[in-house]
Amino acid sequence: MKMVILDGATIDPELSWDGLRKFGDLTVYPRTPKELVLDRSREAEAIFISKISLKRNILINCPNLKFVGVMATGYNNVDLAACRELGIAVCNIPSYSTDAVAQHTFSLILEICSQVSLHNQSVQQGEWFTSQDFCYWKSPIFLLKGKSIGIIGYGNIGKKVAEIAQAFGMTVHVYSKDREAAIQADILSLHCPATEENAGFINKEFIGQMKNGAILINTARGILLNEQDVAEALKSGKLSAAGMDVLAKEPADPSNPLIGLNNCYITPHMCWTPKEMRQIIMDGCIANVESFLAGQTLNRVD
Repeated sequence: MKMVILDGATIDPELSWDGLRKFGDLTVYPRTPKELVLDRSREAEAIFISKISLKRNILINCPNLKFVGVMATGYNNVDLAACRELGIAVCNIPSYSTDAVAQHTFSLILEICSQVSLHNQSVQQGEWFTSQDFCYWKSPIFLLKGKSIGIIGYGNIGKKVAEIAQAFGMTVHVYSKDREAAIQADILSLHCPATEENAGFINKEFIGQMKNGAILINTARGILLNEQDVAEALKSGKLSAAGMDVLAKEPADPSNPLIGLNNCYITPHMCWTPKEMRQIIMDGCIANVESFLAGQTLNRVD
């Protein structure tokens, strides 16, 4: 079997693809620019992608292609209709990042409520050396116990976030069960998939219904937000803070209205990247190929 990985760079640091090599000839490209996707895919029987887009114009020019392995849970970058028409199996890696995304969600929440990086920087710069008191704080901090969190998207990740929130003594409101209570929570955390219907739904109108001074967390998909409206809410104080691991355009654009705001904490789409999670992706790719070659349908999405 002739296999090609088109964008392995974010998956394989410290890890090996040797488990896939038992199925045949494997070529691994760290990254593939758009103009080289077809050239590198044309002879392949199996293609593995993370964020590369495989649309109909590519697929119809890969006559040997039998299998597409998406090295992620989301597969909206693959033209499933074309794959069905051409008899190409498509498999993903479901639910691999639940613990990592939930952990990162609370990393953002804890950074906002405890301001650890700000105070570490202050100490490292010598401000504690000259303090008149044994302690000080440069910005308000607050306790999570007794606060409420609204969760939009109550799948595996949303449920894990709820579990952690309850351990902190927070009240959990699930959007699908009690929309008003979720919107009025102290913290609103997004864990829903992106669809054509919900693109940009966190907008001026939605934010207007939120509690004044609420915190917005997004570790789901950047396109769920109208980023300009969120930026305006952060500037006005309607939202006291926001934590993001995703933006509508990635890598980030310098003109993004959220960049540079002191009360917006942004990480570079990294919540899924612990080594343990990436190993699950690799193991899942192997299992999916084994299942396909045996005529089975493990993690088939087409």
